[in-house]
Amino acid sequence: MLDLLIREAKVVTATAVREANIGISGGTIEFVGAEAEKAQETVDASGFHVFPGLIDAHVHFNEPGRTEWEGIETGSRALAAGGGTMFFDMPLNAHPPTLDRASFDLKRSAAEAKSLTDFALWGGLVPGNLDQLEALAERGVIGFKAFLSNSGVDDFARADNSTLREGMKVAARLKRIVAVHAESEAITSELSQKLQAAGKTSARDYLDSRPIEAELEAIHVAVEMAAETKCALHIVHVSCGAGIALVASASRQGVSVSCETCPHYLTLTEEDVIRIGAQAKCAPPLRPKSAQDVLWEYLKAGEIMTVGSDHSPSPPDMKKDSNFFRVWGGVAGAQHTLPLLITEGHVNRAMALPLISRVTCFNVAERFGLPPNKRGIQAGGDADLVLIDLNAEKKVRVEDLHQRHKNNPYVGRSLTGRVVRTILRGRTIYKDGEIVSTPIGRLVTPRA
Repeated sequence: MLDLLIREAKVVTATAVREANIGISGGTIEFVGAEAEKAQETVDASGFHVFPGLIDAHVHFNEPGRTEWEGIETGSRALAAGGGTMFFDMPLNAHPPTLDRASFDLKRSAAEAKSLTDFALWGGLVPGNLDQLEALAERGVIGFKAFLSNSGVDDFARADNSTLREGMKVAARLKRIVAVHAESEAITSELSQKLQAAGKTSARDYLDSRPIEAELEAIHVAVEMAAETKCALHIVHVSCGAGIALVASASRQGVSVSCETCPHYLTLTEEDVIRIGAQAKCAPPLRPKSAQDVLWEYLKAGEIMTVGSDHSPSPPDMKKDSNFFRVWGGVAGAQHTLPLLITEGHVNRAMALPLISRVTCFNVAERFGLPPNKRGIQAGGDADLVLIDLNAEKKVRVEDLHQRHKNNPYVGRSLTGRVVRTILRGRTIYKDGEIVSTPIGRLVTPRA
């Protein structure tokens, strides 16, 4: 007898949408097809679409050390409420950051005790820790994260060109990907200092201090180093179509480079920064609608490998300052990635549902070398699933947020695509607005 049978669902795989039943036993998908064996629990999914559980490769849950900013417990709950079944936690904002064996072990211990979803952990690439990269790889980091501009936290230093080049050489030998925050420090710091010295400290001034040119210059530097060192490179949170074009061109020339964008770049513009304020501040910043439109074109064309939330909240008092440069720059949005992609992509721009499945699951698993059981809806794979009502429209309300601090730039926005149930390894963890499981998350490491 099956543990769970999901009947008459519209199953969204990486390549198609088809009506099927899904049989689950021992946390594993037994079949996807017309079979209908007896089960301890049967879910009537007629009228619902079943997507693979979202894998968010870019979150900042800030534990240990800065749990009051978010924390693994509340962050993973928000992720599950949005249909997520796995996250990759970034090495910075935690204190200590994940830069060596001891800090990795601290974060793993916290996640195993508190995470509702499965997880992987990024290691850091900073000046002074190159001798720790091998130990981090042995521990199972998914890859190494580097900043080409100031990270915003004192204990995670910017990687200069020498550090990045040497780190990429080590990462290539260890067969680990390097993720880069690509903004030119020279351009952003000079503009920031000049504007503030002139008393220009508004949201508009902050936007002007981080132009698209700063992003493109840094992407160019990172791609050249990846080509030189034969290192796999992933550019995070690309904010504009021009950045995607650089990555796509390098990939066609044989460089192992990919990129992600984020829901906020796809659904908010620089006008929203002026209108909403601190909740919409991020780096790179939101761009004009013209740049966003091109970003959508590249996404629909399959040129963007993954979409990650870059969920990076903070306590409310860090979002308040008369000088917008000093406001914490991070958007909270892990709960809304799928509904935003469905609303703005599928409903408003005719984006195919299988493409949403690819950029939120299959491509993530492929690019970062996750084991085969984490690669979508397939027989033998983990039963990581999300049931979504594509006909339901719901307004984002503060009282429905599962993150620690109840605010984000999407509050008040109506979204199509209600997450009905989230299932991790065959076990329901979220259902009809409620968390219904204790923490059951496990560390997932890339294949050797």
